[in-house]
Amino acid sequence: MPNYKYKGRNVEGIQLKGVVEATSTDNALSRLAVRGITPVSLEEITGSSDQDIMEYFRRRKKVAVDELIMFCRQMYTITRSGIPLIRSVRGISATVHNIRFKEALDDIAERLETGMTFSTAMQPHIAIFGPMFISIIQVGEDSGRLDRAFKQLGEYLERDLDTNRQIKTALRYPSFVLMAFVVALAVVNIWVIPSFASLFDRFGAALPLPTRILMGISEFFVVAWPFLLVGAAGAYYGFKRFIATDEGAVKWGRFKITMPIIGDIINRATLSRYSRAVALMLESGVPMNRAMELSSRAVNNDYMAEKIRAIRQGIERGENLLATHTSSGMFTPLVLQMIAVGEESGRVDELLAEVGEFYEREVDYDLGNLTSRIEPIMILMMAGFALVLALGIFLPMWSLYSVQA
Repeated sequence: MPNYKYKGRNVEGIQLKGVVEATSTDNALSRLAVRGITPVSLEEITGSSDQDIMEYFRRRKKVAVDELIMFCRQMYTITRSGIPLIRSVRGISATVHNIRFKEALDDIAERLETGMTFSTAMQPHIAIFGPMFISIIQVGEDSGRLDRAFKQLGEYLERDLDTNRQIKTALRYPSFVLMAFVVALAVVNIWVIPSFASLFDRFGAALPLPTRILMGISEFFVVAWPFLLVGAAGAYYGFKRFIATDEGAVKWGRFKITMPIIGDIINRATLSRYSRAVALMLESGVPMNRAMELSSRAVNNDYMAEKIRAIRQGIERGENLLATHTSSGMFTPLVLQMIAVGEESGRVDELLAEVGEFYEREVDYDLGNLTSRIEPIMILMMAGFALVLALGIFLPMWSLYSVQA
């Protein structure tokens, strides 16, 4: 996917520059508009110069969530101890190994020296921190509780990271089994079955139907495997291009939460992230409509983001939380009751935090049972593969043996 180097200004008039990944110039402009950036110049990186290539690879290295968590912990400790922000940021920058993150912190320190606030100095690096991060820092500055803002962000990011790691860990075993199955299928069709096929040809005996099917599939693999690899690579590239579009991203987001077995887990993890994000922002003092908009970007699912933006629009029209959340169709009746109680008691942030924990517990339970739900499917797949292979290879061998006997 092409990369575009841009220079522009955000809504506050701060000059920004960076690189955005997009399918076309129009798509790049759309992505910048979502970030609130008005571009002054936009140029595709062609990789024609060494400088552009170096800049491309340096900016491709993402800042890990672990690094942001450590940054929040360090800033929480430092701001509580009363050390000036400029000295704090420069001190943390000296210990950071990620070049992109280090340059961002150095730039923030330089902007702080010019008299900018911390949240304003972070705006040019919104791709690293995200709009929710910067908004909570801004509220923390305005309220004089910057240390509390860093503590809340660190705890939020840590819990979010733990959930993602649990999902990846639970999916690791079935992923390895599926990969091994695909490799075994390729090896059998390309090397094993052709060896038996040449043996059967020498005897010239009539082969049973399972053997003929296996030999036909094997011949197809042997002849067409280069085309299959090219087709798989092309399909992957086309898929990446498709989900980079607005329509494709929404369809992919919907597919992820409707997949068999793991779709429900992903859906609940996304709802947990949404609930915790909104609760965090409301507790920090971010206005409700702004919290909804920022949480729609935090869920990392364009389909769910559309529903959350619909909730925000309903709130802006004057509808209450219960009505907007009910119409979204995302939440169970039990969760809707919790939201209603929170709205009536004026403790929406606390009740949404409880909703986030409720979904987290459900995700933990489902992840604990995921392996037991997937194992029977894997066993049936392997048993079916072994049965077909045995019927296709051993049936003609037994026939040949009986003929010779």
